[in-house]
Amino acid sequence: MSDPFAEGARDTSQQTEDDAPEGLAALLQYVACGDRRAFELVYEQVSGPVYGTILRVVRDPAQTEEVAQETLVQVWREASRFDPLRGSPMAWILTLAHRRAVDRVRSVQAGSAREQRAGYVEREHDHVVEEVETRLDRERVRRCLGGLTGLQRESLTLAYYSGYTYPEVAGLLNVPLGTVKTRMRDALIRMRDCLGVDR
Repeated sequence: MSDPFAEGARDTSQQTEDDAPEGLAALLQYVACGDRRAFELVYEQVSGPVYGTILRVVRDPAQTEEVAQETLVQVWREASRFDPLRGSPMAWILTLAHRRAVDRVRSVQAGSAREQRAGYVEREHDHVVEEVETRLDRERVRRCLGGLTGLQRESLTLAYYSGYTYPEVAGLLNVPLGTVKTRMRDALIRMRDCLGVDR
């Protein structure tokens, strides 16, 4: 994901997830003040659930990734709008994610409707080519996942496809949270390189 907070960000690297009992809510307060490290911690905690929430609505992995990035940029920019009296921080963030996902689906549907109303005649899809391309994409992902270690693959699957947070993944796999974070970071870098995705 591009760095939406590179300029003017305050870094209080002493802040950790365990510094306050409210955890995510406290981190959002630091993010609202431009704290880059706090945002990184928020990102680690919520990126999996955000992706899972959006994927259930959008159904397309590529668009899901885009909407997830948009959501996390929105969290960075609008953290000051979080009101703990109105709900939990995770609920607030997942509400942002769900709204963006619904907006994306509506936008796609509206675009299709406009094309039909304008009498746009789209050439007939070559369904065979589409199916082959889809299978090739799936095969590339499977091949790249196969190049990860077992712990990396399990961590990635639990976080990005099942929507678990990093601490939950650590609990499910019975490994330290720091180990999960390191393995996930390494796994995402290897997947990005394998799939040829730009930073």
